[in-house]
Amino acid sequence: MNTPVDPTPPAHEASPSPPRKSSMMPKTRLFRDLVELTKPGVTRMCALTAAGAAWMALRSADNPYGMETPADGWCSPGFAVAFAGVIGASIAVAGASALNMWLERGKDPLMSRTRARPLATRRLPARTGLAFATGLCVLALAVLWLFTNPLTTVLAAWAIVGYALVYTPLKYRTPLALVIGAVPGAAPPLLGWTAVTGDIDAGGLALFLILLVWQMPHFLAITLFRQADFARAGIRCVPVVRGEHVTRIQAILWSILLVPISLLPTVIGLTGWLYGSIALLLSLGFLASACTGLKDFPSPALATRWARSFFFASLIYLPALIAAMVVDVLVL
Repeated sequence: MNTPVDPTPPAHEASPSPPRKSSMMPKTRLFRDLVELTKPGVTRMCALTAAGAAWMALRSADNPYGMETPADGWCSPGFAVAFAGVIGASIAVAGASALNMWLERGKDPLMSRTRARPLATRRLPARTGLAFATGLCVLALAVLWLFTNPLTTVLAAWAIVGYALVYTPLKYRTPLALVIGAVPGAAPPLLGWTAVTGDIDAGGLALFLILLVWQMPHFLAITLFRQADFARAGIRCVPVVRGEHVTRIQAILWSILLVPISLLPTVIGLTGWLYGSIALLLSLGFLASACTGLKDFPSPALATRWARSFFFASLIYLPALIAAMVVDVLVL
């Protein structure tokens, strides 16, 4: 028969230690918070554009390593340099994103989409976020300097400074910050290209311009359906300053410009007719989606629904365009 035990130990006996909580939970939380600082969705998209550009550079006449294919060996010099370029560019994007999040830790609690971020909720100490962001930026530049070339390293440093230290403060002052921020935002494909070629030429500039112009309607759509958030945080985006109608007109104008810009790789001979045909169809479809925003919406909810659908169209457009480039090079 079991005798009940008094849960209170005698005074002369040491109290048993409380059960130790697993150390995995804080470590897992810390890891997740650090990953969140890098804006994984943005980093993945930029990594994709850098990889597509590096692949195109390997197949171009400007490739100093010669025309390489997977059959030449994934460990050949050209592929190794391209891989280092994509990794370095991706880490640079992650570092700039983390630095941006550290700089905006005081504003993020004002917006519903950002109030749960690690630095906004103070789950992560500000000094930890800054150290992590700085470490990523230094690591990115070290990778690019050691395994690619000085030009790519300088371009990456310029992009980090432009995004974190120029664009971030300017967006609280002027809606022109969107255009200014799109310039460093379009750096990943240029980094992928110059990592392989060591030069800024027509091919790299064409890929840079595609991402530059694509960003404008993409982010204009975000500002439309997040307008209230941006207004609360004091961000001077286009719909807050100039109204929704002007924002939609700008989205259409940038989408019109995207049509000829998307065809530049074919015009300069980087890609063939297959990519050109697909790019034309994709760009015209994207433009048609933008133009539907001109109609009078009977309610704000329907206007917001259009902005979200246009935003998702932009997310489909860019990967499809990159896939068309890769397929074109492989087939033709």
